[in-house]
Amino acid sequence: MLKIRFDTGKYKANEYLVLLYRFMILMVFFSVCRILFYLFNTHAFPKVTFVSFLTIMKGGLMFDASALLYLNAIYILLFLVPFRFKFRYWYQHFLKWLFMIINGIGLAFNLIDIVYYRYILKRTTASMFDVNAFDASNIKLIMRFFRDFWYIPFIGAIFLFLLSFLYSLIKPKPFRIRNRYLYSLSCIPFIFLVVVISIIGMRGGWRHSTRPINMNNAGAFVNATEEMALVQNTPFCILRTWGKKAFIYKEYFNSETELENIYTPVYIPDAASPSRNDNVVIIILESFSRAFVGSLNPQFEDPRDKSYTPFLDSLIHESLVFTDAFANGRKSIDAIPSITASIPALVLPYVISERSGNKINSIAGLLSVQGYQTAFFHGAPNGSMGFDAFTKIAGFQKYYGRNEYGSEADFDGIWGIWDEPYFQFFAHEMNNMKEPFLTTFFSVSSHHPYEVPEKYRGKFPEGRIPLNKCIHYTDYSLRKFFETAKKMPWFKNTLFVITADHAVDSDIKEYYTSVNHFAIPILFYKPDGSLKGVDSSLAEQIDIMPTILSYLNYPYPYLAFGNNLFDPSAKRFIINYIEESYQFLYGDYVLLMTDDKLSAIYNRKEDPELRNNLIGKVDLTYEQQLEKAIIQQFNNRMIENRMVAGRE
Repeated sequence: MLKIRFDTGKYKANEYLVLLYRFMILMVFFSVCRILFYLFNTHAFPKVTFVSFLTIMKGGLMFDASALLYLNAIYILLFLVPFRFKFRYWYQHFLKWLFMIINGIGLAFNLIDIVYYRYILKRTTASMFDVNAFDASNIKLIMRFFRDFWYIPFIGAIFLFLLSFLYSLIKPKPFRIRNRYLYSLSCIPFIFLVVVISIIGMRGGWRHSTRPINMNNAGAFVNATEEMALVQNTPFCILRTWGKKAFIYKEYFNSETELENIYTPVYIPDAASPSRNDNVVIIILESFSRAFVGSLNPQFEDPRDKSYTPFLDSLIHESLVFTDAFANGRKSIDAIPSITASIPALVLPYVISERSGNKINSIAGLLSVQGYQTAFFHGAPNGSMGFDAFTKIAGFQKYYGRNEYGSEADFDGIWGIWDEPYFQFFAHEMNNMKEPFLTTFFSVSSHHPYEVPEKYRGKFPEGRIPLNKCIHYTDYSLRKFFETAKKMPWFKNTLFVITADHAVDSDIKEYYTSVNHFAIPILFYKPDGSLKGVDSSLAEQIDIMPTILSYLNYPYPYLAFGNNLFDPSAKRFIINYIEESYQFLYGDYVLLMTDDKLSAIYNRKEDPELRNNLIGKVDLTYEQQLEKAIIQQFNNRMIENRMVAGRE
């Protein structure tokens, strides 16, 4: 029971309540910093209203809790040691100094960004600690900063005084157990509870599907990209980007003209062509490696490698299919920007990079301007993997997750709503949308622990690995979706694009290479049969957006790093980032570049296992130049926030 009493000028309470009290003090201070951040920079956030600011403050609590738990991890552990000596004066004095120093630094970064934000238009990240940032001239700039903005250190001094006073206002006291051994034992359950709660707070949630929150998650609480800085706090941004440099300025080509002549991501369509108003449905299938699709692997003879996608196989025969297609990343969070915004996952996934707040040209944003209704469907709990945050920033008008589905009866217990009922939900929701519309669907059921609904136990073959039956179940769900969709009025006027988020282990040797680890299906299906055939040239996820826009005859300039797959003159390539190296596919060749130097060349057709390094044996000067041009365009445009062209 809580007992607070006044004793020799100080309040005392149970040690765990004191720890909670001190953490709540820090949460209040960080919230005050957020309010000050906004008040000093209101001009930068013209769309913020009183109601939206309350949402921002609410979202900020999650970021603040995560940052403060990371900052105070050592303090919390030292505070929790299950021994009575921790209540002695010298130990408590040491803890206070540790608390004040750690959190004083955290508050200082928040306060500095109140002013610094107006110069960089983002929260400070770990990049500020680059060695080059601390030369002699920058020391002078720092001194000038404190002189010109004297009120920042003044506010900081007030914060430190209040923090010190409030910290000491209530002192901890132990349980009333005199035996030191019994006391130590009594502490263990409480320590365990605090540790579990801290881990949940650091990650930003407790669900199985929750990934540790990152800077991009701020998008779920804002109406505009720039407002993400309000939700975030500076210590969080520094911690999340520490040691992670997604974008380093490149100077492979000295002249912008030379660079543009080799490669440019800016598309300037032929505005004279009449636009199509077809609906667009993009279906992203979780973990659907190309290895699982029988029609894309006619060479397989082992009966265990028969197709686990009979419906997808039948659809492929009625579609334009790209048989040499690849993902741009290895995780689900890599796939969404690649597919919907033609942004490859290089070095770090875009959504967790320090540039995740950049303005981008996404297919949702571009088609919204053309009068399209746009929506993203993902049956996982809202907030899972930050999809809702990214899709909001990318311009999707609506997000449908587990919350919007409205029934827990079809929840699989871990990842989300089973694919079959959620596909049906998807079809019926589109039936309520005004045409033309753009929708994206992301399946969830082909995931560990590799279960299918109870009523389908034993229906689908196990195959080589447990995942195979889940692939078959999702393919069955896709079949049921098309059976429903065919009866709906919008179906015939719809372009369907089907692909996977990434490849996974298939237990098939042929797919155990750095190239085929990315192998996925990509196909375009039109019910009227106007898109049919087999294209064996290279294709990748970042090609999907420019190809759709080309098909629709989108008339305005835009930026995309992929190719228009309908353009026979396009320079088809694949770019990935693996093991600290860029992997670049062009024609039959694979080029690996590490530390800005060519490290390997393979002929993937003659040498599918990539054993024979051809450096010095073949001249691929043009391919090397093209790879470098793509990387330079990507990195430098990200750094300079030049990721849009034409209409936004």
